[in-house]
Order: sequence, then structure tokens, then C-alpha cells
Amino acid sequence: MPNIGRNRRKTLAALAVTGLALVAIPAPAHHSTAMFNWGKEVPMKGATVERWDWTNPHTFLYVAVPGANGQVEHWAFEGMSPNHLGRTGWSKRTLKPGDKIDLTYYALKDGRKGGFNVTVKLADGTVKKQLESPSTRPGPAT
Repeated sequence: MPNIGRNRRKTLAALAVTGLALVAIPAPAHHSTAMFNWGKEVPMKGATVERWDWTNPHTFLYVAVPGANGQVEHWAFEGMSPNHLGRTGWSKRTLKPGDKIDLTYYALKDGRKGGFNVTVKLADGTVKKQLESPSTRPGPAT
């Protein structure tokens, strides 16, 4: 009888360790780009930065731009993670409300005013890229 209790404790301990090990293994996040017209870059000139969110897992850029009818349109663009952008020269101070920029983006397929930001051209002419090349797709958040 004492062996049954000991075996049961060993089995429960082994299951607990296995469970903790599975929880501790990071799983790569899946970020689909299916919502964007990927690879079809659209230019936007004369945008004014409203907000630049330097947050994980993705950055977000909010801009105002004059619309065809003269009304101001508000657009939102997803970007790469702060970790990724930080390695390519971006920072949380790269864009500030009121900055005048030109940008390119991959539009949302559903026609809403937004997309995935590809490049930003700053007032001084500096061009910042979100991706290394147009064929690059975001992978797991880094």
C-alpha cells in the first residue's frame, strides 16, 4: 500500500512539472496581414500627425489629411513593434503631434481609412521605413 501513495505523488509531480513547462514555453504570436492589400503601396501627402502610439505589439500612427471634399479625414495606420522599429532607427520621439509628413501604406481591404504604414517622409526629407523590403511581412511580435 505505501508504494501506491508514493507512485501517485510521483505521477502528480511529473504532471505538474510538465504543465508548468508547457505554460513557460513562449508561443509565437500570429499576426495576419490578410486585412491589407499587401504589396500595393499607396502614397499619402500632406498628412499631419495627430498621435503616435509606441506600444506593443504594434505601433499605431494617427493622422489628419485634407479630403477630396475639403473636409479633414482621420486615418489610422498599424506599424511594426517598437522593438523592431527601435533597431532600425525609430523611437517614440520620431513623430510628434503636429508634424507634417508624407507616407505610404498598404490599404485596408474593407475600404476604411487606414492600413499598414510602409514609409514616413519627415519634414527634413528623412525617410523612415517600417520594413526592410516590400516583400517582408510582419512575423511574430518582437
